[in-house]
Amino acid sequence: MYVKDNMVSGPITIGPDQSVSEAIDLMSENGLHRLPVVDKNGKLAGLITEGVITSNTPNNATSLSVFELNYLLNKLTIKDIMIKDVITIGKDALLEEAATILRKNDIGCLPVVDEDNTLIGIITHNDIFTAFIDLLGYNHVGTRYVISVEEDRTGILEDICRVFKEQDVSIANMAVYNSSRGIEIVVIVHGFDDITDKLEKAGYKVTSV
Repeated sequence: MYVKDNMVSGPITIGPDQSVSEAIDLMSENGLHRLPVVDKNGKLAGLITEGVITSNTPNNATSLSVFELNYLLNKLTIKDIMIKDVITIGKDALLEEAATILRKNDIGCLPVVDEDNTLIGIITHNDIFTAFIDLLGYNHVGTRYVISVEEDRTGILEDICRVFKEQDVSIANMAVYNSSRGIEIVVIVHGFDDITDKLEKAGYKVTSV
């Protein structure tokens, strides 16, 4: 899976000379928590987030009148407070790489840029969660088998697939987990015919259907 298949293309952006007040309005209107900052040529210049705005506005806002607060927010420009050293990623990078970078740096998004730093998209942790759920087939209609593998060996996946094929059951998704319980293979199939007995006759322990 690639970043380009899961990113938001053509994200909403803001310019470095626009006001913080405009950024707040854009985020509020579109339900966003962050905005890439781009120059007039579409090059990535920085990133503005709710957290950055909060940390750069008066902590005791109640001591200011609405007029005074709005004046400050309109005078403060994006370039004054934006994150300038932004971690980015390319569209052809693997989704796993994006997830690793997000986790390692404890950040919520990665602007996606091309070779000359032109912004082409953005990918967030929510986009990766969505891809993860889709990859595992959680929302697919059908039957979900959890098969416990007591001893790993060559050809197990092929053998399990053979059992389903012999029963004319089509596999939609398959995933392998290595945990403290050992190896578990999760298979999601189309249809609702229970073939647990066939799997167990083939030597596999089905722990959940």
